[in-house]
Amino acid sequence: MSALWNLSHIQPQSRVVLEGDTMAAMFWNGVKQRGPQTWMRQKHLGIWRGQTWQQTGDAVAEIAHGLMALGFAAGDTASILSNTNIEWVLADLAVLSAGGVSNGIYPTDAASQVHYLCEDSRSTVLFVEDDEQLDKALEVREQLPLLKKVVVFDMEGLHQLDDPQVIGLDDLRALGREHQKAYPQAVHQRVAAVKPEDLAILVYTSGTTGKPKGAMHSHKGLVYTVRGYNTLIARDENDECMCFLPLCHIAERLGGEYFSLYAGSKLNFVENPDTVPENVREIAPTVFTAVPRVWEKFYSGVMISLKEAGKLQQAAYAWAIGVGQQVADRVLADQPVPPALKLQFHVARVLVLDNVRKLIGIHRARFLVTGAAPISPELVRWYLALGVPMLEVWGMTETCGAATGVPAQHIKPGSIGPAASYNEVKIDPATGEILVRGDNVFMGYLNQPAKTAETLTTDGWLHTGDVGTVDEEGYFRITDRMKDIIITAGGKNITPSELENELKFSPYVTDAVVIGDKRPYLTVIIMIDLENVEKFAQDHDVPFSNYASLTHTPEVQALIQAELDRVNKKFARVEQIKKFWLLDTQLSAEDEELTPTMKLKRKLVQAKYANQIEALYR
Repeated sequence: MSALWNLSHIQPQSRVVLEGDTMAAMFWNGVKQRGPQTWMRQKHLGIWRGQTWQQTGDAVAEIAHGLMALGFAAGDTASILSNTNIEWVLADLAVLSAGGVSNGIYPTDAASQVHYLCEDSRSTVLFVEDDEQLDKALEVREQLPLLKKVVVFDMEGLHQLDDPQVIGLDDLRALGREHQKAYPQAVHQRVAAVKPEDLAILVYTSGTTGKPKGAMHSHKGLVYTVRGYNTLIARDENDECMCFLPLCHIAERLGGEYFSLYAGSKLNFVENPDTVPENVREIAPTVFTAVPRVWEKFYSGVMISLKEAGKLQQAAYAWAIGVGQQVADRVLADQPVPPALKLQFHVARVLVLDNVRKLIGIHRARFLVTGAAPISPELVRWYLALGVPMLEVWGMTETCGAATGVPAQHIKPGSIGPAASYNEVKIDPATGEILVRGDNVFMGYLNQPAKTAETLTTDGWLHTGDVGTVDEEGYFRITDRMKDIIITAGGKNITPSELENELKFSPYVTDAVVIGDKRPYLTVIIMIDLENVEKFAQDHDVPFSNYASLTHTPEVQALIQAELDRVNKKFARVEQIKKFWLLDTQLSAEDEELTPTMKLKRKLVQAKYANQIEALYR
């Protein structure tokens, strides 16, 4: 594999590249060590603008001093309600530098959720992005007696606001500068006083089965984990990363912000969720971490573009990807690639595959990382055929992100890899559940000792809720969530994620939820890919007036049936899906059916669309 791809920078790095036993200390060591180097970039008025480590340090110091001027004490909690941007990172690091606890709130959360999360975390300061998020805070502030101040990142449209509890970020920084003059050592004293065992951040779980639970992570656990990440998949100061997933999600907080802080990699922030495809091409990250939904979207975009291409282009792609797949097959089988095939692959890349990579924006990527949800093995093979290794990692909020990872030198599609060197992973012989133990495992759930006791054993093993297997090489595979395994009326055990992943490989399917527990056969609820299905309808002169009417047209129904037939051929008769129903409501991140990473919530979907499900069994 190394003969075809440059894997030198993927080699594990065990040496410590940045000192510090707390996240705050590590950050300030980074400022001292890398001062004039650019760390973060964000697009403003159409121009990418960089921010150095020293500029970041100056901003963080001003915000931290500003918080202290407001009476923010060591151990206090501040919450951040914003989309992913540089200001989020500045606020987060300032809270940690002031000796506080930092908590993130999804920008799609409703006012009632903002109330619960601020109340449960005992937040005294709330950072909000703009007037839209401020409205949520103002709606519930009467019910939050501990909340002292709301800090607004973007005051556009709010300059006439006269509210003593609300302050703009610029004004907070000005307040911080005055405090810094009076108490120049205050921030450094706070940083020095933080102990590794102290609580650093809260990461709330999605709460699909009740109220969200606040997972507590210490400074020690965070530092230990980001150093461990470098032994799993190394990064360095030459790498360009893209920051676009929610920063209150463990994947972007640890794998984006904190890992880049440790390794010195540049963080590039997208303009907004809708501009991700365009921004990827502009940034051309060298290391790209995303959820399967993103990888599926890129793949389907290429497939749709290919259908519009001429016959010659289609033939060229078919030949080139065929060569790539031959190479990928040999690489995956740990077999040498013959010189003639290497030459063919080089020609295929020059003529076709490099253009496909540029179309996506992964032409500079040394490797791709996927996690947070299962991904189709065929999709991993497709990216490898393009010449870019895709490495699957697995973990959860409670494990501080990745607990296993596929090494670039030995990829097994469908596997989540062996245990990372910094933790233990094993299969419970009685239940098949995957258990994890290590210093990366969380401290417990805030205010919920009973839930903590259910999840953590007395000897430190974390019950993950995922069922899996492990092979003779130590590679783990997730078969499903314990609570999601389907047992049909005939007694057949079905793992729905396998079927769902195959369906999501279709360019016309965004997500799917397979139904069938205690039922005579399997059915599925499908969320279509609007852009691609709409294009199909236009190309085939299919009349429709809105999203719902599009899903009900006979032609679209036949299109999805054909995709279902393709998937069913890969499974035994008892595992095949007999009927489907297309969600006829267009969902966005604000809708309760979707998680922040745009996955359908299985239980909620089953409950909300119970009538439609019952109709599939009549």
